[in-house]
Amino acid sequence: MAITGLKTMLYTPLEQFQIILLFSIKLFCFDFSITNLVLVNFLVFFFFISIVFFFSSNEHSLKESSFFFIPSTWQVLIETLYEASSQLLFDNINKDGEKYFPFISIIFIFVLFSNLIGLIPYSFTTTSHLIVTFTLSFSIFIGINIICIQKHKFHMLSLFIPSNTSFGLALLLVPIELLSYIFKPISLGVRLFANLMAGHTLLKVIVGFSWSMLLLEDFLAVFHIIPLLILVLLMGLELGVALIQAYVFTILTCIYLNDAINLH
Repeated sequence: MAITGLKTMLYTPLEQFQIILLFSIKLFCFDFSITNLVLVNFLVFFFFISIVFFFSSNEHSLKESSFFFIPSTWQVLIETLYEASSQLLFDNINKDGEKYFPFISIIFIFVLFSNLIGLIPYSFTTTSHLIVTFTLSFSIFIGINIICIQKHKFHMLSLFIPSNTSFGLALLLVPIELLSYIFKPISLGVRLFANLMAGHTLLKVIVGFSWSMLLLEDFLAVFHIIPLLILVLLMGLELGVALIQAYVFTILTCIYLNDAINLH
């Protein structure tokens, strides 16, 4: 019975989301232990910094780092990422959003690279954990509220009371608007988490099904190629989901930021 339970645990599709302790580091009452989640987060930042450094370096010397007027292929990739972030800002906030470009570009790049690294076999998807997406979305929500308060002071309350609203109707609309406003960071975090977790779980199920068919001793073992072909198609779909979810997360952040700046 114990062996059967162990096998079931090892082949569960949710095993890939388990946070594993790699190095235990405890100082007084604080825990600074390194887990696979922390490691992948560091790899995301290290990977992007390495791309910027090495692909903008001079061909003859890595000490001279600069971008070229005629860009290389990798420089085009970096410029495309920044241009996508800049375009999202301009489309939603116009010129007022230029000073928030570093903020938006880092969010877009972090979510994008986290999603893409999670597609590597035996890797770990940080954005498939609710604690990561919630921390990111609530941090953004708090920052946007600080910007709104600094810019509009008490006038920010107009977000919850539409213009030309009577007192009786305001008693009904204010709770609804306040509830929808509070649910903005929740929906932002859950959307990213749910899409990534559902896709990776489906991939794990298909792999397990294919492996089970391969272990069969009759002629049905030959048909394990069918779920493998489906897996290839799903990998392409997951790649699209990783790109789209990073785009959606960023564009919703821009929309919320625009609401805070212009009180829409």
